Amino acid sequence: MKRTGCLLFAALPVVAVVAFYFVDPSGDSGPPSGGASTVQESRKDAKAKAEHAPAQRSEDAEVLADAPPGLAAPGKKELAQRIVASAENSTLDWRASYGAIEDIGDGCGYTAGIIGFCTGTHDLLSLVERYTRDHPDNGLARYLPALRAVDGTDSHEGLDPGFTAAWRAEARLPAFRQAQEAERDEVYFDPAVRLAKLDGLGTLGQFVYYDAMVFHGPGIDADGFYVLRERAMGQARTPAQGGDEKAYLGVFLDVCRAAMKERRSTLDTSRVDTAQRRWLEAGNLALDTPLTWQVYGETYRVP
Repeated sequence: MKRTGCLLFAALPVVAVVAFYFVDPSGDSGPPSGGASTVQESRKDAKAKAEHAPAQRSEDAEVLADAPPGLAAPGKKELAQRIVASAENSTLDWRASYGAIEDIGDGCGYTAGIIGFCTGTHDLLSLVERYTRDHPDNGLARYLPALRAVDGTDSHEGLDPGFTAAWRAEARLPAFRQAQEAERDEVYFDPAVRLAKLDGLGTLGQFVYYDAMVFHGPGIDADGFYVLRERAMGQARTPAQGGDEKAYLGVFLDVCRAAMKERRSTLDTSRVDTAQRRWLEAGNLALDTPLTWQVYGETYRVP
């Protein structure tokens, strides 16, 4: 989650990050009607839909029930994990990353596991808390006070020198591997796929949402996923709104790439430029294999 810019997000007040302008499909420009509070409520509603909250409208449930499996089909889901792993861990073998852990110097503290859970972005803390509820005697439980203290920072205080070794040891256990997959699905994969289906997107679009959710985080402030989706919808209609799928996804990728560059101008955006963008330009909206793509200068292929 959130490969860069974590500390900036933690430091910005909500009111400062919601005051952006957009262009709506009719051509009018200006701030969203209703002001910052309306913007926040709109994002919260989208997040609730994505996370399958109890208050989800019945018509949304019907859309999801009628939609084809898409990225949630077992083969496509496996493909999605391989593509994300190429960008997150420079490998197609995503299962080799359960025990991965290092501080990559992005301001997010330790980055670990199959989806890049971070000590500075709350998702690693959430994972360990949930895992500890089911397995109270696990080797990471003793670090929970320290994890709570460093959440939102890049600090290692209370974690060094033993936390990385404890993570690697725990990652050898099937229960912790299952916990990582469950956290990935609940926080990133399932919400992204649900919302993409509600937006009328096919398998490629569902992957685009998923990768954006992983990279930018499932936030409603700063440059979190729901903010970026809102910006894209200010410029193009989703298929569910009667828009063209390819055109909307092109705008969404533009928005994601711009957000990446806003964080750091030298940031590598190849996960968008030489992967998702190329599949979109080729019209591969079903994300059919074979696939070839480049990330960080490396070429990957799935037959």
